[in-house]
Amino acid sequence: MSGLLTFIIIFGILVVVHEFGHFYFAKKSGILVREFAVGMGPKIFAHTGKDGTAYTIRLLPLGGYVRMAGWGDDDSEIKAGTPASLTLNSEGVVTRIDLSGKRLDKTSLPMTVVSYDLEDKLEISGTVLDEPKTYSVDHDVTIVEEDGTEVRIAPLDVQYQNASIWGRLITNFAGPMNNFILGILVFVLAVFIQGGVQNLETNQVRVIPDGAVAKAGLKNNERILQIGDQKVTDWESLSQAVDLETKDFDSTETLSLVVQGASGKRTLSVKPQKVQGRYTLGVTPSIESLGVLGNIQAGIRIAWERTFAILNALKNLILQPDLNKLGGPVAIYQMSNTAAQQGFLSSLLLMGMLSMNLGILNLIPIPALDGGKILINIIEAIRRKPLKQETETYITLAGVAIMVILMIAVTWNDIMRAFF
Repeated sequence: MSGLLTFIIIFGILVVVHEFGHFYFAKKSGILVREFAVGMGPKIFAHTGKDGTAYTIRLLPLGGYVRMAGWGDDDSEIKAGTPASLTLNSEGVVTRIDLSGKRLDKTSLPMTVVSYDLEDKLEISGTVLDEPKTYSVDHDVTIVEEDGTEVRIAPLDVQYQNASIWGRLITNFAGPMNNFILGILVFVLAVFIQGGVQNLETNQVRVIPDGAVAKAGLKNNERILQIGDQKVTDWESLSQAVDLETKDFDSTETLSLVVQGASGKRTLSVKPQKVQGRYTLGVTPSIESLGVLGNIQAGIRIAWERTFAILNALKNLILQPDLNKLGGPVAIYQMSNTAAQQGFLSSLLLMGMLSMNLGILNLIPIPALDGGKILINIIEAIRRKPLKQETETYITLAGVAIMVILMIAVTWNDIMRAFF
């Protein structure tokens, strides 16, 4: 249960922070954000702010989204023959179009919609008591959709495609940028929480509560001198020793560890724990405090190193494609479950790593990802004119198809690895 809760919290924070980047810079660029949603699926709460944005909480706590005017398939389609209720002001101009069928305004005028233009002419036509009528629509009119979500309409002047090229570019880049900022802040926070940075140059270790060596009696800051036949001098040699000694290992076997503490050397018999296909001792590197400024610099350095590690892994994936090198929601859940068992700090480090990962992957220039949109923005800046709307739509749809197929393949592969 703790693993599922950790997964929901981490995934939710990452996506909401990402989407808030799009939200903030879209508004700064003059783009109407029609809805900022936390979660997915059916709406359970909604509030329309003075800025015209509907803030909603949805049932499934898996991420969220920003609904920008004119971005993608955002529209409020009203089919001919749809019954609607119109709220009019004193001048006879429509200020609300209710499609929910709930009759939110008892003074509203019932209409059967025949046609409408909520982008350019701002008018709606239909029959009222069997008489044809046409009404002007206010620029900031709201429309109550069938599920009860009330959002602003999207006139052309507040649509995404009519913002400046630089406004669109920063709006698209802001999501990944927020993930990078979050990752850096998380790693800096983690350094302060653990009291400094990991010292990989020593065989002194910290013990994870309830881990294999903790059960065998190893204490914090004691040294591991030998694992089986392998000498240990630092963290790298410790990791290699565990891998070598557990190769073709039987889960009923134990490892012999020579350790040194305040009372001298002693030998422990340890039964390693298997985590995600690898045997672990339940230790982490010892911690070295660097002071306030040093800890901040260390957190930034860790974020930088993780970024380049992800980029290197991405390069290897491109050169040698392999589904086993990718992980989807199932893999993230497994990592969240492991992190939850190891404690808050491990969960925090996982969130930092995933945040950097999400930022980098979203910058890949594939249509439908932020990187694809940024590439289109750059092409428009070079050409000094936008791509045809149809061309951009086809490119985006192709990108969506690729991402859906890849996600299905990755998720299926994760399931097969996890359960079969």
